Amino acid sequence: MQLKQKNMKLGAAFLFVVFGLLFFALIARFFYIEATGQAGGEVLAAKIEKKYEKQRVLEAKRGSILDTTGEVIAEDTASYTLFAVLDEKMKPNYVADPKRTAKELAKVIDMDEAHIYALLTKDKKQVEFGNAGKDISYEVKSNIEKLKLPGIAFSRENKRFYPNGVFASHLIGYVEKDEKTNEIIGKMGIEKFLNKELKETDGKLTFDGDKWGFSLPDSKENVISPINGKNVTLTIDKKIQTFLEDSMSKVQEKYDPEQIIAIVSNPKTGEILAMGQRPTFHPKTKEGLTDTWRNLAIEEPYEPGSTMKIFTLAAAVEEGVFNPNDTFVSGSYKIKGAKPINDHSGMPSGEKMTFLEGIQRSSNVGVVTFAMDRLGEDKLRDYLTKFGLDRLTGIDLPFERTGTIQYKYKRDKAMTSVGQASSITAIQQIQAASAIANNGKMMKPYVIKKLTDPSTNKTIQKTTPTMAGQPISAETAKKVREYLGTVLTAEHGTGKKYKIDGYEVAGKTGTAQFSTSDGISRGGGNYIFSFLGMAPLDDPELVVYVAVKKPKLKAGEVGSDPVAEIFNPVMKSSLQYLNIEPAHIPNQTSEKISDYTNQPVKSAVENLKKSGYEVVTIGKGTTVINQAPKAGTVLLEGEKIIIRTEGDMLAPDLTGWSLRDVMKLASIAKLKLNAAGNGYVESQNFKVGAIMKEADYFLVNLKKPGDIVQEEMEPKDKEDEVVD
Repeated sequence: MQLKQKNMKLGAAFLFVVFGLLFFALIARFFYIEATGQAGGEVLAAKIEKKYEKQRVLEAKRGSILDTTGEVIAEDTASYTLFAVLDEKMKPNYVADPKRTAKELAKVIDMDEAHIYALLTKDKKQVEFGNAGKDISYEVKSNIEKLKLPGIAFSRENKRFYPNGVFASHLIGYVEKDEKTNEIIGKMGIEKFLNKELKETDGKLTFDGDKWGFSLPDSKENVISPINGKNVTLTIDKKIQTFLEDSMSKVQEKYDPEQIIAIVSNPKTGEILAMGQRPTFHPKTKEGLTDTWRNLAIEEPYEPGSTMKIFTLAAAVEEGVFNPNDTFVSGSYKIKGAKPINDHSGMPSGEKMTFLEGIQRSSNVGVVTFAMDRLGEDKLRDYLTKFGLDRLTGIDLPFERTGTIQYKYKRDKAMTSVGQASSITAIQQIQAASAIANNGKMMKPYVIKKLTDPSTNKTIQKTTPTMAGQPISAETAKKVREYLGTVLTAEHGTGKKYKIDGYEVAGKTGTAQFSTSDGISRGGGNYIFSFLGMAPLDDPELVVYVAVKKPKLKAGEVGSDPVAEIFNPVMKSSLQYLNIEPAHIPNQTSEKISDYTNQPVKSAVENLKKSGYEVVTIGKGTTVINQAPKAGTVLLEGEKIIIRTEGDMLAPDLTGWSLRDVMKLASIAKLKLNAAGNGYVESQNFKVGAIMKEADYFLVNLKKPGDIVQEEMEPKDKEDEVVD
């Protein structure tokens, strides 16, 4: 018994010692942690901070791209996507009553009730609503939230928004998310060229929060502010670009050409006011992008044809070797050891005619004669350099290319004088033509007007017009314009189709062959047809270049038809829009629209209809509160007049409308326009008669012509003939 008690005392003593040691170890550990703030080699304060620290991204916006008047061409905008939670585990935040939810949503989004109900009864955890649930405006989102429908929610993100759809797409470019860095980067045009300036930097909000992400009481917030990208203002004029897009779409639909290239410039400054092409693409959907990745105006060198004769003529006039009344014999120009150079089939052979008539008729023989025999091949080569035709213009766009001046053989030199053998780009022709239009001063083309800081609206970079050279004198430029003016007015002039009522135009036609996989293009529409013109002749304010490759011509149609159907309306509408007074207008008067604001709608509409205009009224009110075009604007042929009244705005039927008229409606109703495709309106997101509200997204689909199969243009044999 005593032994047993003794053992129990020893055991108790042992346990006391063990627990005593553990207690002292714990106390020692506590004081160690208290003194050092570390445990297991980690700083506890940092670990606790990390556990409770929460972060939120403060989204910045990529810089906006604006036209010369400040109209938005590309911008980041908040985009909301509608979705429905169907998982019952998310109770009460799931769609418990699909029938009621479908009925209520059908009143707000463009989807019928049956379709919505079918989506809401799928065996899925979550569903979206296709196009009807994408790009929802804040106002529509608010209206849906007011319905208090369980399980109906929204996701938000910044998206690049191109309100004009197909609009100078290769010049503006597009953006894409980089798969490696997850950053948005520009992939073409201005979006790529100024990616560094346009790029935004997201901010960050750091705070102490619980496991649900809510801020803890008295927690301190650390904010790193987001930095928005710089805004870019271009020289592109939205109105003139729209004239160009509309005209190109008409020609594309009617003639289905392989390519169209068109540029409008201000020769006094070098500003590019419009630039477009076909094939083109939609910068948001990328539809059509695979047809061509290149900006044809600056990346596509080709043999220009007879528009080159402008610069050969200018060189001869400057050197004093062009006498318009001297004569030559048409037919052919013989070169020893080479194939002779012939005039095209419409020229009389063996006739004596003046050199001026040779310009008017676009005689290859006449131009080669004064270029080779009077000006001389060396002088001609010097002027090709003076006019910048053998180097890049340096335009502020990516991937510019230059062509090749073939100047080794005698025949190549002669053919270069009339626009064959050597290749150049459309933008090189625009730059060279500015010397003719701007009294000898050749202006470097540019599209970037200025960069501004969106937070202060201060200009941080501005482009000033730059002279690229002065190849000819002012006197020579004036004479050349006068000679080129007769190309449109002379009895046998090749430019008769390019006359514009009220304005004197100077210019030169061009028709060039090109190579195909089967050989040289010949016959029918198998040429590149072009026109390079400027107006008004005495003091040109605009230079317009249009080239149409391989149009499908019907019986009785000629190559100048599709070119004129772009050049004429674009030049005329642009001159009127810029308020450039006509020299004379035979058999018609220029009418400016009156100010109808604050007048009764009924009398305003009656007045306009009596004058022969189509009037579209937006609103249920009785008084005019706004109008498009604005008061004092010269009315263009076929232009719709939009009248806005007070009260609800009801959506009209836009079927068949041009993009230009749709843009006027969007502007006057303050809608966010998103146009897909090109041509004329085929469908719209607003049902006819539906109420439109300011800031609503306004989606229209434009009818496209048939698919265009693009073929690469290849250099052709030096023996090929220039046609015009």
